Amino acid sequence: MLKLIFDTIVALLAIALLSPVFILLAILIRLKLGTPVLFRQVRPGLQGRPFIMIKFRSMTSETNSSGELLPDAQRLNRFGRFLRATSLDELPSLWNILVGEMSLVGPRPLLMQYLPLYSAEQNRRHEVRPGLTGWAQVNGRNNLSWPEKFRLDIEYLDRMSFWFDCKILLLTVRKVFLADGVSKDGYSTTEAFKGND
Repeated sequence: MLKLIFDTIVALLAIALLSPVFILLAILIRLKLGTPVLFRQVRPGLQGRPFIMIKFRSMTSETNSSGELLPDAQRLNRFGRFLRATSLDELPSLWNILVGEMSLVGPRPLLMQYLPLYSAEQNRRHEVRPGLTGWAQVNGRNNLSWPEKFRLDIEYLDRMSFWFDCKILLLTVRKVFLADGVSKDGYSTTEAFKGND
């Protein structure tokens, strides 16, 4: 309950204080990346229940001669890389936190198609609401292997407390400032999860 109250208060204050930043970013995204300004995608939340995660778009809609979208790496321009490096693209997810679909801290919400691929232990990551940041994010982010990310997610569940969340939030500020682990070498973010060997 304390975690939920803390999340709601912080998200509400952040949205109010950062509203000028939201407006400025929306204008810049419209000019540099096109429309829609917001990126919406269904992700698994608490107990794996789907919700629509909201982010600022960070890629263009460029297509090839057949009308198919170009690969992610080609649609991620300099401004989009800046948004991801600074995590500014994540700001609209504060709304997901405000309405109780996400938390400030928790395992990151991944893709719906990964759900059948998890082991029973890995699936424990859905015992809590997904987070804007998490223990895996401050320990390597996209530079981690999938098994290591999941191990850290489960470690978070086993150690979860209000003060541990505060520690992760402070470490997140440092990670964002250093733009550390934003993408894995050779990928726009990281490789797809294909299940356990």
